[in-house]
Amino acid sequence: MEHPAYGQLRPVTETASVLLCDNPGKMTLEGTNTWVLRGPGSTESVIVDPGPEDRAEHIEKLSALGPVALVLISHRHDDHTGGIDALVRATGAVVRSVGSGFLRGLGGPLRDGEVIDAAGLRITVLATPGHTADSVSFVLDDVRGDGPGAVLTADTVLGRGTTVIDKEDGDLGDYLESLRRLQGLGHRRVLPGHGPDLDDIAAVSATYLAHREQRLEQVREAIRELGDDASTRAVVEHVYTDVDENLWDVAEWSVQAQLNYLRR
Repeated sequence: MEHPAYGQLRPVTETASVLLCDNPGKMTLEGTNTWVLRGPGSTESVIVDPGPEDRAEHIEKLSALGPVALVLISHRHDDHTGGIDALVRATGAVVRSVGSGFLRGLGGPLRDGEVIDAAGLRITVLATPGHTADSVSFVLDDVRGDGPGAVLTADTVLGRGTTVIDKEDGDLGDYLESLRRLQGLGHRRVLPGHGPDLDDIAAVSATYLAHREQRLEQVREAIRELGDDASTRAVVEHVYTDVDENLWDVAEWSVQAQLNYLRR
C-alpha cells in the first residue's frame, strides 16, 4: 500500500501504521496523518493526532481498530486536534498534550524527555517548538533493539515541502534548534504529520537546515536591496519567486518569522 491511501490503515514500520484523513489542502498537503502505534502482540494502540473535527468517518475507523491505550497530541492546530472529543466519546481514551486545553482524563501534560510505556511500546517525548510553541515529536524505539527506530515529527518535518512558522506563536530560532535536536537522533525513519514517510531524519533535518539558511540569506539580500523598512509582502515577492503565488499569503508568515529572527 502506497501513500496516499485514504481511509486505509497503511503499515509503515513494524509498530507504526498511518490512517490518512481525507482533508487535503494547501496547508495539509494530501491530508493529516493519524498515526496508530502498536507493539507486537499488544491488543491496544496509541493514537497520535486524531485529525480534524469534521471527518466523522475518520474517527469511526480509528475507534474500530480496538482498545486505545492513549492519545498523544503533537501540537495545537485544528487539523490534528479537532477530532479529540469524538474519539474520546467512542473509546474513553486518555489524551495527553503539552497544552492543557487538549488534556482529557488523568494523564497530565507531556514533558520533554518523558518516556511513555504504552501498547507494548517505549515512546520518548521530544520538545520541538518552532512551528508552534507547543510542538513535540515522539521518538519510537525499535522493538527488537537492533534498528534505528522512528520519530513522529508532526509538522516540524513534513513528508514533502517545508514547514510554515505559525504567525501566532511560532519562532524561527526555536525551529532551527528543534531541527538540530532531530538531526541528533541519527538515522531514524521519519513519520510526519503530512505527506509520505521518509527514510532518515538526520539527512532530512540537514536538508531543512540548509534550506532555512538559504532563505535567511535571501531575506538579508532583499533587505539590502529594498531597504530596512521593506514590508513583509515586498520581501515575499522578492524572495519567493520559486513558489506558487497562491502560497504567498502563507509565505508571509515565514518571512515575518525570518525578519523577527534577523532583527533579534
